Amino acid sequence: MSGATHVTAPGPRLYDRAAELAAVARLTAPAGDGGVLFVTGGPGEGRSVLLARAADDFPGPAHRVAAPGHRVPWSGARALFAALAPGAPEARRALRTARGEDGLAAAVSGLLGVLPVLVCLDDLHLWDAHSRAALAAAWRRDRAPGRPGPRWLVSAARHHRLPDVPGAETVRLGRLGPEGARALLLNLCAPPPAPPVVRRLVEEAAGHPGVLVSAVRRLGTARLAGGSPLPEQPVDGAVLTEVYGGFLKHLPADARRLLTVVALAGRTEANRTEASRTEEGRTDAGGREAAHRLPGVAVDAVLGGARAAGVPVEPLDGLVADGLLCRADGLLRFEDPFLGRAVLASAPASRHHGVRRAGAPRPVRTASALARGERHRADRLGPPAAVRALAPAARGRSHLVRGLAALAGGPVMDAHEALLRAAELLRDRAPAEASDARFLAMEAAWAGGDVAACLAALDCGGDAGGTERDFLDGLGAALTVRLGEARPALARVVARDGAEDDPRLLLRAGSAALVLGDTAAAARIHARALARARAEHRTALLPRVLEHLAYAELRAGRYSRAARTAREGLRAAEPVEQPNTAAHQHAVLALVASVTGDGPAVAEHAGLALGTARPHGLVQAATLAEWALARDELGRGLAAQAAARLVPLVRPGPRGGHFALRMLVVPCFVEAAVASGRTAEARSAAGEYAVWAAQGLDGPAPALLARCRALLAQGEEGEEAAYWFGEAVRRHEGCGNDFERARTLLAYGTWLRRRRRPGAAREPLRDALVTFERAAADGWADHARSELRATGGAVGGTADRTAWGLLTPQQQRIARFAARGATNREIADRLALSPRTVDHHLRGVFARLGIRSRVELPGVAGPDPRAPGQDGGTEAKGLVSSRARRSAGSS
Repeated sequence: MSGATHVTAPGPRLYDRAAELAAVARLTAPAGDGGVLFVTGGPGEGRSVLLARAADDFPGPAHRVAAPGHRVPWSGARALFAALAPGAPEARRALRTARGEDGLAAAVSGLLGVLPVLVCLDDLHLWDAHSRAALAAAWRRDRAPGRPGPRWLVSAARHHRLPDVPGAETVRLGRLGPEGARALLLNLCAPPPAPPVVRRLVEEAAGHPGVLVSAVRRLGTARLAGGSPLPEQPVDGAVLTEVYGGFLKHLPADARRLLTVVALAGRTEANRTEASRTEEGRTDAGGREAAHRLPGVAVDAVLGGARAAGVPVEPLDGLVADGLLCRADGLLRFEDPFLGRAVLASAPASRHHGVRRAGAPRPVRTASALARGERHRADRLGPPAAVRALAPAARGRSHLVRGLAALAGGPVMDAHEALLRAAELLRDRAPAEASDARFLAMEAAWAGGDVAACLAALDCGGDAGGTERDFLDGLGAALTVRLGEARPALARVVARDGAEDDPRLLLRAGSAALVLGDTAAAARIHARALARARAEHRTALLPRVLEHLAYAELRAGRYSRAARTAREGLRAAEPVEQPNTAAHQHAVLALVASVTGDGPAVAEHAGLALGTARPHGLVQAATLAEWALARDELGRGLAAQAAARLVPLVRPGPRGGHFALRMLVVPCFVEAAVASGRTAEARSAAGEYAVWAAQGLDGPAPALLARCRALLAQGEEGEEAAYWFGEAVRRHEGCGNDFERARTLLAYGTWLRRRRRPGAAREPLRDALVTFERAAADGWADHARSELRATGGAVGGTADRTAWGLLTPQQQRIARFAARGATNREIADRLALSPRTVDHHLRGVFARLGIRSRVELPGVAGPDPRAPGQDGGTEAKGLVSSRARRSAGSS
């Protein structure tokens, strides 16, 4: 040995992790049946080391799977199966299984069987959304009692929202204590570093294992041994960039830029504080520590600096919700101080200068410097008093114009802020324009799914009176769930403004009607607003009116009208450049296409809607588009995928779906969740839906609640499911949504058929089939038709009539005889064939026409060309005479 101090590579040895290791031991216990353990933590806090330690300690097979380098659909699942499968062909088969109806659980079971295997998945937050959804669905599936399954040890960044998995345990890695940090440091270096160096590094690293490892790696042997002094900051920007750089790299670009704005504002505040302390002669250790910390900065200062630098502010709420930033008392600060310093160290210098230039105050000459005499007073340099008196109104109109532009084609929360400011500036000088600005600010916040911002827009109208006061009070009461106060006020708005001719007032009345759940009145009022906008040639207003009308028609269950209105809205929005309105219309068209069963149209319109909705914060349009995709998946039998897609939409909170659509999505989620085995989640959602349905805000809600209860009771003994299905059908009468009624009938008939009651199942299935055909819901009609055939019932003329011309002449003759009720023997006698040949031809006819039995032939059999005016012609007469001859012979 040379005796020189050197750094050794850290092995899978852990310090201060007794609770985490105990959780791993519970997961990997030999007597266990498998399960899921989530491990969360920040960058460098030891998630990967914990997984390596668990894999080394596990007595059976263990597989470690890192996040794939490229995040594309199903890339994570590919990496998983590559690790689990013995070869590439098996991995490809497993991927096909995982993407099918059986899901990832069946694919993993096919590869692993029932062996106790530990699967360690690292950095779940970096996996693609498709793989995460498939994994979550697999984890939620109930396992048979006593049957062992794989143990899943999953790590994710602390800010990542983990899936809800019943029975899963979550442990959060924290910082090391002083003794643990000292033990890690002594393990890293051989021989041990000097005691003062140990004390300084333990203090600077603040218990962060990754920072401690990186700092030790970057210090030379002389410094570690105490031969050379340590730098002023052993934990400098290079160390923090090494630890946090990968984490920051995978954040969205707008989120990184906004974090840079917060960090720079914090550093400016810290420098200002340090300068004031220096001026006052205080240069103690507390001052030096403050210089290395990023203090809290005012939210308004951050928002102003971000907008001035052209940095979007939309990611701010997400950064706070994820815990990367914390907001308290109007101040923003980094939850992890190391993260703020890493942001400063890793941001490009150009971004520092750009933000600094945007936030720097412009030099202003003081009044004292200008006061050289009576003719050079500072107040004479500005505009006259009359102009200064008009300045707030001019500023208000400027904000109004900017807000309208952002509402049409930009981030809606930017529109909300500009419109709210316009309402304040115009309140005393232009009350009508201020009223418009308030309503538009509320609309922007509503589109963005921000209840607090909606209430802020409503609260700024303190001086309003009359119908506007009713609207502000009523909508505010509705948003805060005080429906007893909301109903009379909003009803007055519907009655008064709904009788006006001003499109602005009609839009307000229609919105009030929608909040009350009166979709028929909302559609009627918005149709009147459309007529007035057309008559007045309000080109810029027309797309907004069509957007409101399309949504009202959609809520009323008038899907064909909603589609027609949405298509017109797209044509109207294009020439006036209103992409936000177009995104909403695409979402409506996607939802209508999910009703008709047009999968390609659903994917196209949903993709176009989400392409605008996500960057502009259109939560309402995004929720509609995701709902459409899920309903299309459910219609194609992909219940597990539909349930995984709908889970975020039915959750409350800022990261869930739109607050006004959340309960509307629940019935679809319950159906998908029950079909995919997520009964507990479905039951919880149905319980919340029952409370909401009792408020009377949606006409079909009682019927849909009964259907949810019927679906949840399907697996139980007795007739509870039959009772709730009957209640659902009864409550559907008069609610005005035939499509949902048909879906209830389809579910009822399917349940009856599976209970081996085909005769009882045919009536609801026929009713559902007719309704789906009338609504041109081809995908749902095919499903109903398939269920009806399974009961032995006839589906009438719904088969493909064009296929008749593809039959051979012999097949057509046999099919006509069979359609008239002839047996195989009678057809064979008539055509000089054997009964076996006739049966063979009939099977080919059924396959070609897409039917299952001869009882469906009368609806699809073509006319007899030799007897165009008769029903049967000569062939029928020949068949009758053949029967008569046989009867005479037998007698």
